[in-house]
Amino acid sequence: MRRPLVIANWKMNTDLADAMIIANAVKNIIGDLDVEVVLCPPSVWLYPVHEIIPQALKNLSLGAQNMWFTEFGALTGEISPLMIKKMVKYVILGHSERRKNFHETNELVNDKVIAALEHGIIPIICVGEIKKQISARPKGRPTKIEENSDITKQLRLALSGVNSEDAEKVVIAYEPVWAISTSGSGEVASGAYANEKIEILREELARIYSRSLSERVKILYGGSVDDDNIKEYIYQPEIDGVLVGGASLKVREFVKICREAGGRE
Repeated sequence: MRRPLVIANWKMNTDLADAMIIANAVKNIIGDLDVEVVLCPPSVWLYPVHEIIPQALKNLSLGAQNMWFTEFGALTGEISPLMIKKMVKYVILGHSERRKNFHETNELVNDKVIAALEHGIIPIICVGEIKKQISARPKGRPTKIEENSDITKQLRLALSGVNSEDAEKVVIAYEPVWAISTSGSGEVASGAYANEKIEILREELARIYSRSLSERVKILYGGSVDDDNIKEYIYQPEIDGVLVGGASLKVREFVKICREAGGRE
């Protein structure tokens, strides 16, 4: 069985004091859990958080929320893989908020994925549909929303030019945009729905690479995950963990999510 993975995406939240409090609290509690936990603070707090994560603690890692794909250049406000590679193990790429607010394309996500792998950083590739998908759609040309909601296409393009050896290292996060709390839809993805979509992604990996590789890659669910609904997702057969947003800023709630994931049979 693939070891569960829980990723905390703090997004554009926390001051330095809050970041240190959360990181220290998580560090002191999750050491005995059979789950890998990744903290992804804002880029300005990467070094301070890196300094308090002990190397001896094998199930706690640091991740970046984003990066550019070149090593240096005239790109005000960006961070490069060269800047973070000695601090982080992971980097989140293609998050729906980056796609929406900063107009990131599948091609740009692919450039970042390749750069991350070249620098020894594990990419967490986010894919997800804008609108909830029904089992059968009317015939005819797909709408723009339907085109942008094609999760298999997002996955294929993100992995374009990535060989099987590198593809086995990546993590995939399925995050339906319509189920994220900030979307305002009021809807949530059921565990069964998320499991079905993740199974589709795993089948796509098998088509691109091989069945055995697809069974080794971790695929997570992200979308309004909290301590009340974690069981809905973590016990699904295809879901290997969760990408947590707002709940990762609340220590007790986040630790409960980690404990639930770590206790999965």
